Order: sequence, then structure tokens, then C-alpha cells
Amino acid sequence: MSDITPNTPHDDLASRLTLPRYPRSAAYDPQWAVDNQMGPHALWLLEWLAPALGLDTLRPGARVLDLGCGRAMTSVFLAREYDLQVTAADLWIAPDENARRIAEAGVADRVQPVLAEAHDLPFGEGAFDAIVSVDAYQYFGTDDLYLPTLIRLLRPGGRIGVVVPSLAEEVEGSEPPEHLRPFWEPAFWCFHSPAWWRRHWTRSGAVDVLAADRLEDGWREWLLWSEVVAEHHTDAFHRRMGRENARLVRADQGRTLGFTRVVGRRR
Repeated sequence: MSDITPNTPHDDLASRLTLPRYPRSAAYDPQWAVDNQMGPHALWLLEWLAPALGLDTLRPGARVLDLGCGRAMTSVFLAREYDLQVTAADLWIAPDENARRIAEAGVADRVQPVLAEAHDLPFGEGAFDAIVSVDAYQYFGTDDLYLPTLIRLLRPGGRIGVVVPSLAEEVEGSEPPEHLRPFWEPAFWCFHSPAWWRRHWTRSGAVDVLAADRLEDGWREWLLWSEVVAEHHTDAFHRRMGRENARLVRADQGRTLGFTRVVGRRR
């Protein structure tokens, strides 16, 4: 077993990050998760997505595209927890770097890292049984034309599932809510409500939407994770980002920000 499984599961950090609704994620070394994060806790979000996406119903060795995989934590999770054959695609993290992490996790035979831009994916029609994207799809998937182009990579009847940072309701006008103005960045305009995502996918005509809902109390988990990153990340830049994210989420208290999962089935 690789070192991504903690040897001391009862230490303070592991205890803080052991949540009842994420039992699979709790089996992974919390320091490994902290040091490889690129935003919210990707394993928690993937574990929330899994039942709606039907990952347990996929046959062993089914082909999955992990789109925007970051440092491949989610790809490792898909391979270890569901025995899937995963293509770990990302634009920002070099495949060689991810390959080392994947090998250390003991799943080099089931996870293939690739360098890929979301609008130029080098895969054939129907190449995958499922597509997964955690905390990445908002950066490219708001384009009205994107989903119909992406969905060709799924076999007919295959499912796509994403989790994205989101809004409780759409923001009217051109200004963010008053309490978020000190923290708001232009990139936050790619955040949308569950209702927006349901309408966006439905009108594409590419999928039947099976789920579009908000994570209950997701902001509390986001805050907990940000505080942990601020305290325990080995890199000063990421500790600072954790502090900034914690201030943002603490100021909002779940009024506006959270997480949405969206699941569709190719027609």
C-alpha cells in the first residue's frame, strides 16, 4: 500500500478532516491531500458526486475521463475506489509530474496522465464510459457550445458528472452582493446556480439531466478545508491562499457560495 494511506489515522489533522459523509476520503493521508490540493477538497467533492453519477454501477476497467484533474488526486481515487481505467487530463500540471504521483499511489497501470486543453481533447468518438470533472468545468463549460462538443467522447448512454463552485441564486446586475465585494474577482462570474446549470445542460440537447443540486452546508466544509490548508500546507503561497479563501467563505456564511453537482446522460 502506498503512503497516501495514513499511518496515524487518529492524529489531529486526520481527525479534523474525517467527516461522516466522506468515509472513502477519510482513508487517504490528509497531508497528501493538503499538499496536492488546487482548491476545495477534491476527494470530498468527488465522493459526493459518485452516487449521482453511478460510479458503483460501472464495470471494473470502465474508461473514465477525469477532465481538469489537477494533481491527479481524483484520478487516483477513481482507480483505487472503483477500479476504473482513468485518463487524467490537465492543462496546468505536467504529465510527468502526475505520473510520479500516480505511481506512488500504486495505480500506474490504471491511470494515464495526459496534457490536454479542454477545447482540444485528442480522443475519439465514444472513447469513454463516463466523464468526471471536479472544480474545473466552470472555467470552460459555461460556453453554450461546449457540452455538445464534449459529449461526443461518451458512448451513447454514458454519463457525465461535474462538481463546481456555485451560487445559491443567480446574481442580478453587474455587481456582486455587498458582503462579497471586498473579495470578489472577475473569475467568480463563472459561478452559477443549480437551476442555471440544469437549464444550460438541458437546452444543449446533448444530455438528459439526471441531477443538478447544491451540497447541503457545503460552505462549512469549504471553510474547514481552507483553514486546514492555511495551517498545514508546506508551501507559504498555498497557506496564504487558504487564509484568503477562509476569509471569503467566512464572510459569506453560505448565503451565496457553495457547490453544485450536475449529472447528465448522453442521449
